[in-house]
Amino acid sequence: MLRLDFRAVRSRLTEDDAQKAAAVLAARALELPELADAHTVAAYVSVGSEPGTRALLDALHARGTRVLLPVLLADNDLDWAVYDGAGSLVRVQHQGKITLLEPSGARVGPEAVLTADAVLLPGLAVDARGMRLGRGGGSYDRVLARLERADAHPALVVLLYDSEVVPYLPEEAHDRPVHAVVTPSGVRRFR
Repeated sequence: MLRLDFRAVRSRLTEDDAQKAAAVLAARALELPELADAHTVAAYVSVGSEPGTRALLDALHARGTRVLLPVLLADNDLDWAVYDGAGSLVRVQHQGKITLLEPSGARVGPEAVLTADAVLLPGLAVDARGMRLGRGGGSYDRVLARLERADAHPALVVLLYDSEVVPYLPEEAHDRPVHAVVTPSGVRRFR
C-alpha cells in the first residue's frame, strides 16, 4: 500500500514541476563530495514521474565520470553498461514489465557495480534512519547484497521529492540504509 500511495502522489506532479525538480536535484547531487570525487558512479535512468536523473547523468558524463547504467535481466537482477551520452540509450520493453531506457553499449557484467564509488538508488521514500523503500522489484536489493558480499562500500544515495522523506518506513531483513538522500530542498545524510 505504501508504494501505491507514494506513486499516486508522484503521478499528480506536472511535467513542468518534475523538470524543475530534476534540474535542482542534479545541481544538488553534483555538489555531493561522494559524486564530485567519484571515478565511477552506478546510476539509473528515471522513468515516469520518478525524480529525474537525465541532467545528472549528462553532467557526470561531461565531467569524465564513468557512469554505469543498469540493464534489467529476465530474473530482475541487473547487468551494467557504460553510459556514453543521451544518444546511447535505447527504449527496451521488458516482457510483462516496464519499458526502460537502457544503455546500448556492451554489457560489463553484474559485478561491475563493485567498481562504483557511489551508487544512485531508485526509491519511493526514505525514512529518518536512511531506510529506503524501493520500487518493489528487488533488483537493487540484489545489488546491495552483491556489494555487501564483496565487502564493497560505495556511497549509497537516493534522489527523492521532499514529501518522500518520512519519519519511519517498515523494513525487511534484507533492507540496508542509504548514506544520503538528495531532495529539491537539500541533502540529508544518515550515519
